[in-house]
Amino acid sequence: MNTEAAESQATLATRPRRHRVPPELTIFLVLIGIALVYEMLGWIFVGQSFLMNPQRLTIMILQVSVIGIISVGVTQVIITGGIDLSSGSVVGMTAMIAASFAQASTWPRALYPGLTDMPFFVPIGVGLLIGLLAGYINGQLIAKTKIPPFIATLGMMVSARGLSKWYTKGQPVSGLTDQFNFIGTGIWPVVVFLVVALIFHIALRYTRYGKFTYAIGANVQAARVSGINVEAHLIKVYAIAGLLAGLAGVVTAARAQTAQAGMGVMYELDAIAAAVIGGTSLTGGVGRITGTVIGTVILGVMTSGFTFLRVDAYYQEIVKGVIIVAAVIVDVYRQKKRTKH
Repeated sequence: MNTEAAESQATLATRPRRHRVPPELTIFLVLIGIALVYEMLGWIFVGQSFLMNPQRLTIMILQVSVIGIISVGVTQVIITGGIDLSSGSVVGMTAMIAASFAQASTWPRALYPGLTDMPFFVPIGVGLLIGLLAGYINGQLIAKTKIPPFIATLGMMVSARGLSKWYTKGQPVSGLTDQFNFIGTGIWPVVVFLVVALIFHIALRYTRYGKFTYAIGANVQAARVSGINVEAHLIKVYAIAGLLAGLAGVVTAARAQTAQAGMGVMYELDAIAAAVIGGTSLTGGVGRITGTVIGTVILGVMTSGFTFLRVDAYYQEIVKGVIIVAAVIVDVYRQKKRTKH
């Protein structure tokens, strides 16, 4: 028996290894395919090129940058086996509060008559702090009370939306300073998105933070037995997701140069869709920021493509819902295949 086992191992060792195709490459090929389909349909039904319009592509990338920032945080939450339904409402809440601090009239001129504008870092810091606090509360509820992430973040979703309406009695906030608005001009939202994606790509792949995140999502009991403080790490992950939602709220307000309580509606679903399309498994333990970035761009291409083809908005929502379900079905298939091997 030992001889047979040795021969079997030798055969396996000398057998050519199958090179696995990186999941990001597959997703990227899907992106190229979708873009080419829109290009073909554009020439057929519109008589124009979809891909050869730099202005359209620029607008598309700018539009998905906010969703991309949120999706980076949501990806990390999903990798742990959780979910965050509050990010869209947190965007609206932080946009309202940050914008209120970005108004020139809020600065106490009686005390500081030489300063006419609130320093731009104050509303940015306030927005990030509010987002961080919302995420921290989510993490505390999930880690300490053991309630499902779906319920905890659903409660935050409703509460944050209500707080954003209460804060200014439902009135929009406008008259923001030029320094604050600068964050949302030009390519800065895209730069913020890419920097955030790069930071957390490195954090997930090369740091202990990433190893703990994947370990908890793969097997929470094994992670706990191996010495990981699961509760503390979950709080950290949800706090980071809230922080990034706060950053997205700041960028949203700066882009629009105003803030309204209805900002960020359904953003959480777009972020979850971007993560799942990008290969993040809803069962936890699997996912990469690079895939999420490509998934975000896929959503942007689809939205821009539908607009280009003059498809009504409600049809877009129907198709987006179908794509989310299809992505989950594909994820389930991948999980079954991975389990067999």
